[in-house]
Amino acid sequence: MPSMKKRVLSILLVGVVLVGVLSGCGTVKEEQEGSSTSQPQQTNQSSQNEDTSDVKEDTNEPTAEKTLVVYFSATGTTEKAAGMIADATGGELFELEPVEPYTDEDLDWTNSDSRVSREHENEAERTVELVSATIDGFQDASVVYVGYPVWWGIAAWPVNEFIRNNDFTGKTVIPFCTSSSSGIGESGKLLEEMAGTGNWLEGQRFSSSVSEADIKEWIDSLGL
Repeated sequence: MPSMKKRVLSILLVGVVLVGVLSGCGTVKEEQEGSSTSQPQQTNQSSQNEDTSDVKEDTNEPTAEKTLVVYFSATGTTEKAAGMIADATGGELFELEPVEPYTDEDLDWTNSDSRVSREHENEAERTVELVSATIDGFQDASVVYVGYPVWWGIAAWPVNEFIRNNDFTGKTVIPFCTSSSSGIGESGKLLEEMAGTGNWLEGQRFSSSVSEADIKEWIDSLGL
């Protein structure tokens, strides 16, 4: 009988051990399955973050239209008007400067032997070399004001080199002039023909007494 009891006890112990082992295996399997289930979720979240990081906001704002106010001034009157136009439009000023500046004697149109008189009489002498006939960033300008004094009913010829050396395609060009008595006449039309490109508007003549109010009224009337 004692022998039989020992066998029964041994069988019971073995059974308990087996139950424990099987229970442990089941727990490990559940943990592994749980771990493998959560892994793809982390991967998906990571992919979403990567996708989001690839999306870049477009912060580029439209480029504002660039306005240039280009002028030649012999006595300062055209420079004054050009400065007012630049202030009213937010435009960039550019002065056309002859390599050989005009002196007061050069500008004495009553003297038949003065520089301007000789240039007026001989068209071949009207090619006036400029310090610079081109402007950095000119291609970016959409509106170009061109100012000059009126000499013998036409635009002062130092401005011609600027007109000849630039392409006005796609630009709105507005001539303006200064004169004590003469109107703008055909000066703007002649410059347009010389340029051969650009959308030229009718120009405006200003006197030496031009005011900011005069300039603003004219610019507003252009409807640009």
